[in-house]
Amino acid sequence: MSDDINTENPDDGEESFADLFESYSSGMKDDLQIGDKISGKIISMGKDSVFITTGAKVDGIVERAELLDDEGNMPFGKGDELELYVVGIDEHEIRLSRAISGIGGFELLNEAFENAIPVQGKISEICKGGFRVDMFQRRAFCPISQIDVTYVETPEDYVGQTYEFLITQFEENGRNIVVSRRRLLARAMEKEIQAFFSRLNTGDIFEGRVIKLMPYGAFVELIPGVQGMVHISELSWSRVKTAEEIVRPDDTVLVKVISIADGDKKNQKKISLSMKQIDSDPWDTVTEKFQPGDKVLGKVTRCMKFGVFVELAPGIEGLVHISEMSYVKRIINPEDVVTPGETVSVLVKELDAEGRRISLSIRDAEGDPWLEVTDKFSVGQIIKGTLEKKEIFGYFVSLAPGITGLLPKSKISEAEKPGLIQQLNVGDSFSVTVAEIHPRDRKIVLAPGNAKDEGAWKNYAQSEPSEPMSDLAEKMRKAMASKNEK
Repeated sequence: MSDDINTENPDDGEESFADLFESYSSGMKDDLQIGDKISGKIISMGKDSVFITTGAKVDGIVERAELLDDEGNMPFGKGDELELYVVGIDEHEIRLSRAISGIGGFELLNEAFENAIPVQGKISEICKGGFRVDMFQRRAFCPISQIDVTYVETPEDYVGQTYEFLITQFEENGRNIVVSRRRLLARAMEKEIQAFFSRLNTGDIFEGRVIKLMPYGAFVELIPGVQGMVHISELSWSRVKTAEEIVRPDDTVLVKVISIADGDKKNQKKISLSMKQIDSDPWDTVTEKFQPGDKVLGKVTRCMKFGVFVELAPGIEGLVHISEMSYVKRIINPEDVVTPGETVSVLVKELDAEGRRISLSIRDAEGDPWLEVTDKFSVGQIIKGTLEKKEIFGYFVSLAPGITGLLPKSKISEAEKPGLIQQLNVGDSFSVTVAEIHPRDRKIVLAPGNAKDEGAWKNYAQSEPSEPMSDLAEKMRKAMASKNEK
């Protein structure tokens, strides 16, 4: 039936096609001009050219080589949408480009300036304050601050390179042209930043670059133009005083996003990062590593008035109370015994994983000298001791490191010459006799030793008669001694 209609009314089909074409063409752009920026999809890809929809009656063509990435690969495919600039128009084609390039004149440069169209140029040399840039057989100037978004340390690295620029100043009929690459990079960076923030979530992990250290932490660049801060408390599970202990500028580090907040600037965010949370909390497995009774090596991290903190493993610290520092002597200032950074042997006494507390002992790790006191001393033994302290009730005498006995005042009065003992000063050595040993109570009771063996009593010992005293003389001596005591 359709054949009959076409045969009898040949013009009907043509009119319908014309109407359709007119309807299609009515939506097309016919006012494209050089310099316009268009968005189009890839229709087909040839060996040397790529065809793009332009929204006009004529499709656009862009050179395939212009779309290749730095490694020479084609990153696009059919149907992908691109943003390009119109660089040429005739009745057969619309030539497109990512930027204006090639040989042109004043009009094309002026058009690029007025419409903020990127222009391709090659850096020919370094000059005062920046670079000379060749474009369209003309020479332009790019300030060194406008060649990149980062500080330029080696300007010579840019010489000979071809980049896209924006013309920021066009004067004196093109004899004074100033260009900027930084603005183009910033424009592209802004799009990347917006896309980055749109998909950024707490918990994301990135590989970033340390760009700056501060007393309170380290700033890490996640992508160009976006940075976050790792607070000093988030650098490591170990206690950290300065960021330099963990990282250095330009270090590549793994970080985890722990919070995101609105920043001071539009379209910016404050990103808090953590390096330590890349690894699990060491306290979660502390009971697998340590148990009460374990003897381990640790590093002294802090000295306080009440004791010292010792790091047993990264992020795990325990406290050695001042009373647990030594059996040998009484500790007044912990820093008299240890210093921060020193490695010490400690004994784990108590462990509270939930409360994140560990009680440690240095003295128990070294050993309790009282455990062997009965092996070293016996009742009736005469030994040399050192006067450690005088009290009203008696004298404390050091017998060995960590072992102190008490010479009661009542025992001193029983000495042959009590006055000689009373004349001793702290630090003096003299002989004492072990009278009682109570290991469980950590007590030793002493009595005066043999005066003839005491160095401090040499004069007295020499004045004693060499011959044994007679019975009468002995009785007289005892009577005189009894009288003196009364």
